[in-house]
Amino acid sequence: MSELKAPIGAHAIHLCIDMQRLFTNEGPWPTPWMERVLPVVVALAERAPARTVFTRFIPPVSVDDAPGRWQAYYRKWPMVTREHLDADLLDLVPALRRYAPPAQVFDKSVYSAFAAAGLLPYLEQHDINTLIVSGSETDVCVLASVLAAIDRGYRVIVVRDGICSSSDATHDALIELYTKRFDVQLELVSATEVLTFLPASWA
Repeated sequence: MSELKAPIGAHAIHLCIDMQRLFTNEGPWPTPWMERVLPVVVALAERAPARTVFTRFIPPVSVDDAPGRWQAYYRKWPMVTREHLDADLLDLVPALRRYAPPAQVFDKSVYSAFAAAGLLPYLEQHDINTLIVSGSETDVCVLASVLAAIDRGYRVIVVRDGICSSSDATHDALIELYTKRFDVQLELVSATEVLTFLPASWA
């Protein structure tokens, strides 16, 4: 039986959160699971690159450039500010970078994808009502983006095997949260199911 609540319509995009070199073993914030889920994310992106949107997390130049309590955050992680970080680590991982363009890339300085300038106008311009979500991390930027999408009334389909975290415990806790607390507003499905039930026009 399908876990999808309804067929995926033509007004859907794949929203891929922060699959950057910054979060690989090359960077200061390694997410070991990223390598495991990358083939799943690649499969989603290559199915329809023009229907894929990537976000990138972009830290401030310096600690003093961060607003409010973000300064305390970057005092803990000064090596991630752009005055110290290798700028190439902000890129998408190579396996995904090749899809942009035609995929769109939006940069943000905080957790939620909806803080990225231009994302919401892009979704509205293309009459998007459904977001198929993959990326990193389950319990931080993916969580913030999913909750923001729910608040805005989007249909949210989270790809269970296409999200990752640096913490097994909080990843598992969020999977349970997504399933039990947001069961009406969120669908948690496998990439295989998503790819199987995408409409023929989604290409």
